[in-house]
Amino acid sequence: MKMGRIKLGMVGGGKGSFIGEVHRMAARLDGRYELLAGAFSADAKRAKESALDLGVTETRSYSSYEIMAEMESALPDGIEAVAIATPNHLHATVAEAFLKKGIHVICDKPLTSNLADAEMLAAVAKETGLVFAVTYNYSGYPMVRQAREMVANNELGELRVIQLEYAQDWLANDIEKSGNKQALWRTDPKQAGKGGAIGDIGTHAFHLSEFVTGLRATSLLADLDSIVEGRILDDNASILLQYENGAKGMLWVSQVATGNENGLRLRIFGSKAGLEWSQENPNYLKFSRLGEPANLISRGGSALSRAASDATRIPSGHPEGFIEGFANIYRDSADLITAHNNKSEINSLVPNVEDGLRGVRFVETAVSSSESGAVWLSLDV
Repeated sequence: MKMGRIKLGMVGGGKGSFIGEVHRMAARLDGRYELLAGAFSADAKRAKESALDLGVTETRSYSSYEIMAEMESALPDGIEAVAIATPNHLHATVAEAFLKKGIHVICDKPLTSNLADAEMLAAVAKETGLVFAVTYNYSGYPMVRQAREMVANNELGELRVIQLEYAQDWLANDIEKSGNKQALWRTDPKQAGKGGAIGDIGTHAFHLSEFVTGLRATSLLADLDSIVEGRILDDNASILLQYENGAKGMLWVSQVATGNENGLRLRIFGSKAGLEWSQENPNYLKFSRLGEPANLISRGGSALSRAASDATRIPSGHPEGFIEGFANIYRDSADLITAHNNKSEINSLVPNVEDGLRGVRFVETAVSSSESGAVWLSLDV
């Protein structure tokens, strides 16, 4: 395939944005992108300052995403892809504007703040045929991809139990009331949507379970809590899941779990063996065959699958994690965009708009289940 640096733009992610800088670091890591344009903030001054800091010329720093989409699509050297790093409620309109101008999209999760917008966006993406990546970045970790291969190769046997946990403590107090920017929009239903913790981090865990096991969750029962007084959206959730093969799932999501930093954990138990992976110790995958001692599989080892090896950047024993996993999503998206430009097709592990739609459906179904008294509801369309 003809390779080249992809001309990239960004909406949101300006000064003070954590996730915007993460997107930029991920895009830079493999040298596959060149950031040329942006509408970095709804605040004109901040947008201009952000562009200057990032080396984006004044002529390609835009006051709105609408103007950016219009102008960039008309330029002979206009952007080919846009990264969306805004609060959730803007994802749909921003992505739609760029898709309709023929520009590929790399969007932060969750896909949108509501199911109707997610369904609309999935339809537009399908109609245009453009690349649409959703940054469920934990699917980019080498040992997560190793786990996926081992499940696909039937090394675990029939899957029976899937346990998921994502525990943080950064919202254990009402820091949104003191003006914390990251907390403000994540706890505001007008910007975040119906889900609080389940939208912010629960969708990561939900996607991870389906990505690794290859199974679709068919129904759920949810009990959502807003533990911090005065908080509208959930900050703690207990969810039961049923998967298509009959496997049982359990998901605990919390942002008020005192003493936990970023405790994403996945455990899968089959008839022949079990797997365990933790994001805070991401270089190792625990594999336990029934009746045998547990085996610790190390990232960078010689016995890894092709998918895990391809996602590994440095030798074993060196820390590798969040940024590299995010960068793998960007690198794989670059491969997809290059294939699209060359009118060819490749297999890819990049989470797409359909995965994003699944995440939003998970959030809204969980909210409905909890509001109905914690009842079982279907996830099937």
